[in-house]
Amino acid sequence: MPLVAHSPLPTFDGLRADGEPVLTVADARAQDIRELHIGLLNMMPDAALTVTEQQFMRLVGSANPIVHLWVHPFTVPGLERSPDTQAYIDAFYTPFDDLREAGLDALIVSGANVTNPYLEDEPFWRPLLEVVEWAVDNVTSVLCSCLATHALVQRFYGVHRRRLLNKRWGVYGHCTVAPGHPLLRGTNTRFDVPHSRWNAITSAQLERVGVRVLIESLEGDFHLGTSADGFRMIYMQGHPEYDAVSLLKEYKRELTRYLAGELPAAPPYPDHYFSDTAARTAGDHLDAALAARAAGEPLPAFPEAAIAETLDNTWTDTSKAIFNNWLGLVYRLTDLERGVPFMDGVDPGDPLGLGAAPWHAAST
Repeated sequence: MPLVAHSPLPTFDGLRADGEPVLTVADARAQDIRELHIGLLNMMPDAALTVTEQQFMRLVGSANPIVHLWVHPFTVPGLERSPDTQAYIDAFYTPFDDLREAGLDALIVSGANVTNPYLEDEPFWRPLLEVVEWAVDNVTSVLCSCLATHALVQRFYGVHRRRLLNKRWGVYGHCTVAPGHPLLRGTNTRFDVPHSRWNAITSAQLERVGVRVLIESLEGDFHLGTSADGFRMIYMQGHPEYDAVSLLKEYKRELTRYLAGELPAAPPYPDHYFSDTAARTAGDHLDAALAARAAGEPLPAFPEAAIAETLDNTWTDTSKAIFNNWLGLVYRLTDLERGVPFMDGVDPGDPLGLGAAPWHAAST
C-alpha cells in the first residue's frame, strides 16, 4: 500500500530517501486504484513529533500494495509547543475540522507526555475525546498507542491505569493469546515488543469490561486488544512503531539529564535491549563522563553510533504484519464513499463476523 505525498510534509521526502515507496499525487491519480484516508493524531512532544510521523507512516506504507494510502497528520489543542514546532504544524498538519468534514477511513492516535497525575486533568483531555468520540461513529477502526490507550479505556470503560514502582522500559517477549483473530493472521506466535511507560493497565482489568485481549507479554502484561466487537477500537500498550534506536535515544536523553544534575541517579539500561558489548560501551562512557565532570572538563560525546551498531530489531516484522492485517480489514469493510465507515451489509457491532455482542461506549 504505497503512501501518497499529497502535501509538502517533509516526512514524505524522508521516507522516500530511505527507500520507502511514496507516490506523487499525479502518479496516484494516473492509477485506477482505490484510496484509503488515514488520520494520524500526533500528540507527541516537540522532540518526537516528526519521528513519530515517520514511524507510523513507515508501518502504514509497508502494508500490501493494493490501495493508495493518504495519511493526514493532525494534532489537538492543549499540548505545549515551541514557536518552531507550532509553525511546522501550521504549515504541514491538517486541521481536525477539515478532516471531520472530509471523512477518514481509519485513525491512529499516538501517545503523549503528561504532567498531571490524573489524565482527565491534562489540557488535551477534552480535545482528544472530541476526536475519538467523533471517530467512534464515523471511522471504520481506531488504533491507539500507549498513553492514548490508557486515556480511552478510562473514558469508555472506567478503567484507570496504575502507577508502577519501576518504569517498564525495554524490549519484552510477547505471545498471542487469541491467535485466530484476523488481526493476527500470519504473525509469529512469539515476538518482542518495546515498552516505555511508568503506568499500566492489566489484561484482567480489560477483560472484566469486555475488551478482547489478543497479545500479552510472557509475564502476562497486556499489549494489544480490541473493543468487544473485535475491530472498532484497537488498544496497544507497547510501542511496535519504535525504530531500533528509539530506546537508545531515550537512554541518551535520560543520561544527559543525570549528568546535568537534573536526575538523582543514572538511568538503568533498558531491559533486554543492550548487548553485552553495548552495555560495556555505555558503562565506559558513563565512567569517563563522571570523571570529566568531577575534573571540571568537557563531557565526552555519547557513543550513540557505536552502540546503535550492536542493537537488534526483533519486533518490526510482526508489527508490519499486524498493520497489514488492520489496513486490509479496513479496506474490506469501509464503504467506497469517503466518510461512510462500512459497506452495506456490514454489522457495525460485529464487523468481522466474530459473534461479538455490539460494543457501546460508556457514558462520560
